[in-house]
This record gives sequence, structure tokens and C-alpha cells, in this order.
Amino acid sequence: MKSEKDDTIKITFDKNKTVQVKRGTTYLNISELSTFKERALGVIKNNEIFSLSDRAIEDETIEFFDARSIEGAKIYKAAVKFIFEVALKTIIPNSDVHYLHSVPGGMLCEVEYKDTLTIDDLSRIKQEMASIIDHNEPFIKYNISKKDAIKFYKENGTLEKAANVNIYDNIVTIYKLKKYLNYYYVNMPYSTKYIKQFDIKYLGDNRIVLLYPSNFTNGRLPEYVHHENIIKSFYEGQTWLKRLNTPYVSDLNNLVATDKIKGFIESCELKFTDQIKKACDEIIRNNEKKFIMIAGPSSSGKTTTTRVLGAYLRSKGYDPICISTDDYFVEREDTPKDDKGNYDYECLNAVDINLLNSQLSSLLKGEEINVPTYNFVTGKKEYNNKLIKLQENSIILIEGLHSLNDDLTPFIPTRYKYKIYLSPFIPLNIDRHNYISTLDLRLIRRIVRDSKTRGHDVTSTLKSWQSVRKGEEKYIFPYTHQANFIINTALPYEIGVLKVFVRPLLLSVTTESIYYEEARRIMKFLQSFYSISSELVSKGSILREFIGGNNND
Repeated sequence: MKSEKDDTIKITFDKNKTVQVKRGTTYLNISELSTFKERALGVIKNNEIFSLSDRAIEDETIEFFDARSIEGAKIYKAAVKFIFEVALKTIIPNSDVHYLHSVPGGMLCEVEYKDTLTIDDLSRIKQEMASIIDHNEPFIKYNISKKDAIKFYKENGTLEKAANVNIYDNIVTIYKLKKYLNYYYVNMPYSTKYIKQFDIKYLGDNRIVLLYPSNFTNGRLPEYVHHENIIKSFYEGQTWLKRLNTPYVSDLNNLVATDKIKGFIESCELKFTDQIKKACDEIIRNNEKKFIMIAGPSSSGKTTTTRVLGAYLRSKGYDPICISTDDYFVEREDTPKDDKGNYDYECLNAVDINLLNSQLSSLLKGEEINVPTYNFVTGKKEYNNKLIKLQENSIILIEGLHSLNDDLTPFIPTRYKYKIYLSPFIPLNIDRHNYISTLDLRLIRRIVRDSKTRGHDVTSTLKSWQSVRKGEEKYIFPYTHQANFIINTALPYEIGVLKVFVRPLLLSVTTESIYYEEARRIMKFLQSFYSISSELVSKGSILREFIGGNNND
């Protein structure tokens, strides 16, 4: 016969707080004893994520998390999406929402409805969202058979979801909120009461931006800044894919299955080079522009894009000169450090701005300069007689993290600068309620590239990713609205190719790693894509910058 003591277990959380609870107590009840009370979105135990509805059955150490964490931010975002969908369908029956893409500070979505939404409609939807949150509605999880899931999606007219489910495991996860069922590829919170902040910005024409906190806003609601050029770039890509009858991953998979993928790949490559051609034509039309400032976040394809743009300019009779701001880093002993004592190569003061501007000014005066090359091993600039002098047809391409920020080139008059922003805004969606994250695409690119060209294992890449992301949020994204031209560097087919390279790397992340859950999440995401052979990728493709085998190898 078990004693009462046998039914008691010890749970440690909040770093060193230990309590005794009855075996089988839910993490929800334990969270009431934590500093995360009223804001816990889940639990991490042995590097895996668990729901607050799960139960503790043995002595263990756990960690609660909220929207200020990477894991919590994804869950919070998914919950906001589901709450908005339910509120929309409650207020406006026979409507639906398509979640299209991320934008700085939020998410772009479009309401499918026979009429145009009004401000009053949006106000009522927002009030309904608040009501759902106030009523503490539970997110109820179901694990159903693949057969039942396919039947459900077909009956609801979401055929692209039925096609996705067809290649999943035999058991499919789905959540219920009020009377509505859906799935957003991550766990949901225990209930709606944990979603404290959200906002809606109406762009007109049934287009909306949903705002929510993230791990980069420290749990606070971000201020919305409209980026018309980014939204326009995404819609151009989406319209193009629709014309090709390939808006969803299931359509792409069908091309692979029917051996029609080669033609689609060729179309994607031509679409990318067409953007470069348009950027080249814009530069030529603005013939006073001598400095082409090219910026983009990590793994956006800056190297290849700059090279191809230079080739196009050369074909038009120009003499393109490429300069990387990475070669103008200050000496390592002078490099600023972050709050953890590590060298901060992301900040503007890591660049020798005085030297860069002095040399650029000399070029404008017709003088010759000796461009440095930064040695990352020694942490010093080296001068190897890389001499540059502007000719009448010369044009300078300056590529780097801070190129959109005028503080990088304060001595160069604005009238001489033309700014280009690069990022892979992939317009291919998983389904109408789940898009492909630009962050995930860039991370997958970076994992593959780091492994193939830099000798870094996947754990090293995942470890450095948040530091890289922090730098982007601070030093790139606030300036993207200043860009004169946007180049979308995503190839809609590329994840099928990257999957072949990244999957074995992700499988190497064991349960002992703190990055196990992130690796498992990406693996689950990749499950939706059929593999595509890299042999179909041209040697000059921007994708070769990450998988190798380009014309320079």
C-alpha cells in the first residue's frame, strides 16, 4: 500500500525554488507558485517543451517561459492568430483570414470577405478578441488520425491543408478554440487569458497587420512602422506565384511529384535576375548616384546579389567597384564589447567610419585609394595594394550591415547614394493560415552555409543566431523603410533543396542539447516539403552561396 509520502514529488523552478506537490499535479497549478504566474506559456523540461496541461510525475527541474523567450514568442504569436480568426468568423460569418507574411513588428494578413471591411468592423473584431481573452477560453488539444484530419479539411474547403496532412505522420495535432478547429505548427497556451497584448492596424482593402510582443520587445507591444516597400515586394512575389498556380507548398510538392520542378526552378531563377535587372535600370536612370548602398540581414544573399548586380552594370558599360564594410572593421583591441563581454561586430562603432569616409571622399575627388582587407584571424586590417580610382564610368557598390544607415557614410552627400535592401520574403505559404517565416528560411540557409564553408556545427550556428538577430533588430530593420529598392532574394523552391543538406545536421542535435527543441521544430517544419536535388540548381544561383558548388568553387 502506497504511503502519502510516495505520492509527493519535488519540483524545482525559478532557478532554485523547490516545492513539494502531489504526483500528477499539472504544470498550470505549479505555475501559480512561480514568478511566471499569469504569464507562463509553457514549460521546458530536459530541453523539451511541455504544455501547462501536462502533469509532473517525478522529482524534476523545470523552467517556465513567457513571450519574452524565443519559444514563448512563437506560441504567443500563434495564439493571437487563432484568437483573431475566431473573432473574425464570429463577427463576420462566411469570412476567412489568410496569414501572408511577417513584417517588422507584426504579421501581414488579408481577410477573405465579399465586402470591404470598415473601421467599425475592425473595432468590433478587436472587441471580440478582448472578450475571448477576458473569458479565459481554453485551447483544447486533440490528436486525431491522418484520415480524419484529411476528411475534416476537405469538408471545410481547405484543400491545401488536406494535401499537407497527407505526408505527415499518422497522428495529426489540432486545437479547438470555442467551436473552431485549427493548427499553427506550435503548441498553444493553456488558455486565452495569457494573451495580454495585441493590436490591429488596418491598411485598407481588407489588409491588416497584427501586432504582438516578441522576445525582442521584452514582452511589450511594438510600435508599428509601416514598410510599404517590403509589403509591395511580398505582394509582387505572391501575385507571380499565383499566376504559376503555385501559392502553397502542396502545389510545389505536386511539381516535384510530376517531374515538372525543373521548369519551375528555371522560372524562379529568371524572376530573381529580373529583379536585379530592374535595380540596375533604376540606378542608371538615377545617373547621379555613385554609391550603391546594399544591406540585408544574415543569409539574405548579399554576396551573390552584389556580384550579379555588378555584372549587370558592367554589361551596361559601367565599371562596378565592390567594397565590403567588413574590411573596415576597427582593430580587434578597439572593437566594442556587448553586455556579456564579447566582441560586438554588429554595432556601428565596430566599423572604422573615419577611414571608410576618408577613402570614399578621396575617390570622389578623383584620388586613388588602397582598400584594406580585414584579417579575421589576426583581427587587423591588411593592405595588399588593392588600389581603386574612379573612372568616368565607375560606380561603387558598398555592401554591409549598416549600409542603409546614413551614419555609416556621413561625409557622402545623400544625392550620391542609392539604397538597396535585400531579404528573402518567400511568398510561398504552407497553407492559408501558416506562412514560411523569413527567419526560419535565413536560419536554415545559415546552418547549411556554416557547415559547408565555415566548419561550424549546427549547435554553434544556433548558439550565435540570437546574437545575430539582436543586431539585425537594432541596426538593420529600423532603416529598411529608407531603401530606394527592395530585392527579394528568396527562391520559392529552395527549401526543398536545403532540406537535403540541413536534415542530417539537425538530426545530430541530441536531447542533451539546449537547442534540441529548436532543431526538432525546424525538422517538423521541413516535413511539409518534398526533397529537391541540388543538381537542378544552376551554378550561378544565389542558392549556391549556401549549398556550395558555384562558379567560384
